[in-house]
Amino acid sequence: MNILIADDEYDIRNLVKISLEENGYTVLTAQNGREAWDILSAKDVHLAILDVMMPIMDGFNLLRKIREHSTIPVIFLTARTDEMDKVLGLGLGADDYLAKPFSIAELVARVGAQLRRSNEYLTPKEKSASVITYGNLSVDKEKCCAFKDGEPIELGAKEYKLLLYFIEHPERVFTKRQLYQAVWDEDYYFDDNTIMVHISRIRNRIEDDPQNPKYLKTIRGIGYKLHYTGEKQ
Repeated sequence: MNILIADDEYDIRNLVKISLEENGYTVLTAQNGREAWDILSAKDVHLAILDVMMPIMDGFNLLRKIREHSTIPVIFLTARTDEMDKVLGLGLGADDYLAKPFSIAELVARVGAQLRRSNEYLTPKEKSASVITYGNLSVDKEKCCAFKDGEPIELGAKEYKLLLYFIEHPERVFTKRQLYQAVWDEDYYFDDNTIMVHISRIRNRIEDDPQNPKYLKTIRGIGYKLHYTGEKQ
């Protein structure tokens, strides 16, 4: 199981990391919210432990982004003990809330409890619902990872989001502006070259021959669409 700990205090990150690793977990660490989001977008994370007060992106805003894409358990670990902060965190979708200073043994126990709850109370149908398949490609929205022929595909955060968007809307043609607004979430700015670069990177990962794509088709004068022309395995 992969656990993410995001906290701007090195001593806390290190203490939690060592303790969880001693209990058999693999631990990824981040010192701010943006770094944590990059890890969550690129790695297979099963549970996140987040500090509320972090630079660049705080824990509340990071949780909002997580809940747009994932239902992984999230535990807040924070020095802020105000009741309204706790209510806000739980209301945004946090699963647990532990105030600093805390017992490391209690934190490890809560991590184990959240992981058991996450795995045991999902039906097989619910577990499979997060996986979308198209052709020989599949995307696991719960784990934020993609596969081709069952093998993992290495994608950056935006590349993953683009591929997921295409797979959620197969056969549909999108302009570059539509793709930019959907994935970058910016209506006021548009970079044509950015889309082209990311499409090229995705093709290099999913196509046997990027110059003759079987998945991501260029619709001349309009944009792109996902249309599989190969044989499904």
